[in-house]
Amino acid sequence: MDTEALKKSLLKKFQEVTADRLQKIQLGVIDLEKETAEQAAEDVARELHTMKGEARMLGLAAIGQLAHAAEDVLRAEREGKTATETATDVMLRACDVLSDLIEDLDAAHTGTSATEEMVKALAEVSGHPVPALGPVRKPASSAAPPPPKPAVQAPAPVAPPAVVQAPVAAQAAPRVAEPVAVAAPAAKEEEAPSAAKANSIADRSIRVNVEVLDSLGLLAGDLLVESARGRLRSGETAQLFERFSRLGDRFLRISEEVDVPDSIRTELERAEADLHMLRDDAFRFVRRNGDGINTLHGNLAQLADHVAEARLVPLSTVFDAFPRAVRDIAKTQNKEVDLVIENADIGVDRSMLADVRDALVHLLRNAVDHGLESADFRQQMGKPATGRIRIRVRVDGDMLHIEVEDDGRGMDTERLKQVAINKRLLSPVQAAALSEREAIELIFRPGFSTREQVSELSGRGVGMDVVKRKVETLGGSVGVQSRQGRGTTITLRLPQSLALMKVLLVRLGDDVYGMPAADVVAVMRIKPDDRMEVFGTLAVRHRGKPTALVALGPLLGLNGGNRFDKPPAVVVRHGDDYAALVVDGFVDEREVAVKPCGGEFLKGAPFIAGTAALEDGRIAVLLHVPDIMTEVRRMARPVTQAPASRRLRVLLVDDSPIARATEGALVKALGHSVEEAQDGEEAYVKVQTNTYDLILTDVQMPKLDGFSLTRRLKGTPAVARIPVIILSSLASPEDKRRGLDAGADAYLVKGELGVEILAQSIDRLT
Repeated sequence: MDTEALKKSLLKKFQEVTADRLQKIQLGVIDLEKETAEQAAEDVARELHTMKGEARMLGLAAIGQLAHAAEDVLRAEREGKTATETATDVMLRACDVLSDLIEDLDAAHTGTSATEEMVKALAEVSGHPVPALGPVRKPASSAAPPPPKPAVQAPAPVAPPAVVQAPVAAQAAPRVAEPVAVAAPAAKEEEAPSAAKANSIADRSIRVNVEVLDSLGLLAGDLLVESARGRLRSGETAQLFERFSRLGDRFLRISEEVDVPDSIRTELERAEADLHMLRDDAFRFVRRNGDGINTLHGNLAQLADHVAEARLVPLSTVFDAFPRAVRDIAKTQNKEVDLVIENADIGVDRSMLADVRDALVHLLRNAVDHGLESADFRQQMGKPATGRIRIRVRVDGDMLHIEVEDDGRGMDTERLKQVAINKRLLSPVQAAALSEREAIELIFRPGFSTREQVSELSGRGVGMDVVKRKVETLGGSVGVQSRQGRGTTITLRLPQSLALMKVLLVRLGDDVYGMPAADVVAVMRIKPDDRMEVFGTLAVRHRGKPTALVALGPLLGLNGGNRFDKPPAVVVRHGDDYAALVVDGFVDEREVAVKPCGGEFLKGAPFIAGTAALEDGRIAVLLHVPDIMTEVRRMARPVTQAPASRRLRVLLVDDSPIARATEGALVKALGHSVEEAQDGEEAYVKVQTNTYDLILTDVQMPKLDGFSLTRRLKGTPAVARIPVIILSSLASPEDKRRGLDAGADAYLVKGELGVEILAQSIDRLT
């Protein structure tokens, strides 16, 4: 796994998180002079320690050094060795320097003269020696002048509000930031003074906080469901009037057959006239009410579409940085690369933008570094000296297709198989049985390739598991096509918007489940003659090809199965894989507002992507087709799923989201599954209800720190046998001894953490 690439992908998140953390530190430092000084000091110490750990993990030595020096000042103030006013002043000045470093991450790597002066000032106040920069990896090209800041990251230190435009009108789109501005499509303007242009832009757009925009999207979806309920009630009202009308007809027929006096007959005729008028008025009301409900439903549907469109951000906000990034990477490789981007004005849901960017950064990096050949080699092969990478974007219904194509060396499937054998992922017999497509899909295995191994291959082992995971989390899929010596095309298929989704509703028992309509290929009835068995797997012929046949109920862990002679089935597609999922019946196809799973019983459940409210009051559970297809592939092709080593269930405990992301990626790269907890209390509760093979914990955390958590775990007989590894930026012998005295089975320093060190510790303990 390329840890340097992972660090770069986390730098922007570090800037955002640390800016908020720095604000908390400043407020806490000011509170040192108030009555709440004791609690404020604890909060500041925890935030500084977390900042130091994150900075050192990302190689930002100057920030780590400043945070460490500030910790010393805080400790001296708490021990009474330094006046509170003096400590407050110097720490506030340190916060100003930290703020500058957060905005300039290049300086945060090596420090500046202002940083050195600030560290010395802090050391003088605390009475401690000047702290060293710490165990930070230097860039590979340390002997050369510092490289320019990666173009993938935003160059401006302060992010301006972004303008979210309709995809058709998106041209020179600005960076994405919060809050966003929702703008109408821009007409072509004449050249005018800059002030006039600024006023014109201001007239066509307003600032809208993204949380408000998200709330509007959810509200529009709820209103759409409520209008559907109104249509349902309108139909029920019409049926009631129909019943009254039939009852009136029966009354009239009876009155005509009964012999009554003339005086009563006159009253009956009046009642008959009133009944006819009432029936006419009722039917006119039903018609007008139905027309109004339909108009309201149409307007609300249009509103929901406009809100979803307002959430779309042009992909150019991401793509505009890629030419510079590709140029910088190619220059370090002594390669010539031409990047071509098509249809960059197409929009994507703003909540997906970061994941799409991260996935494309992986693909472009690998295309330049491992896909394209050097200019001399290309000329020997009869290719142009300049390699070409092409990004194509197109919209197919509700789905967004992004293709990254290069004209490089392609993938050598035989070498991919050999790497799998060397890493004991497959036996030689299993590798020989793989098709060309299955061999290429080996690149999606977590930790399949290290950088050294990838350099010997012609493929893309680095980060492809990350790309696949990000895309499938969004409900999409990744496809790969490669021709050796000709190039590789990787296709990302994603929903364009996550606010509203067209789904096919199916019935399993009395419950309703939904599948994204974009993943549904067809619906069918399975006839007995259509069934077949392929290598021990039940299948059905669909469009002339055998397709895996699976009962959806048992797959989801529900009761039931095939209860019909000709059961209904939904044919779904994920990438190049198809499956026929047997259900109990079809309900409808409609557009729903997707909401995250509520309640602990659904949160984190397999195969579940979200929920949606229906007009009859029921809740439809939306299924995650990529997870379902992964399980179908496992059932249909068990030979390709034979890991050589045991897959562990690991609990990762850390209050820092960046630390959890970094450490979790390392654990997943070793092939293990990871669950997370934000503090010791949450971790201890999870251990009581779940089974884990290993626990990794930080030390300084709110509620319950790592030492206390370890002692509590080792003092609980039911879980005392679970190995515990402490991961901390506290590197002194005294701290390590405290951890081992608490019962920890190993103590690792975050600044020195790597895949090999972690793998050795896990193998030894498990």
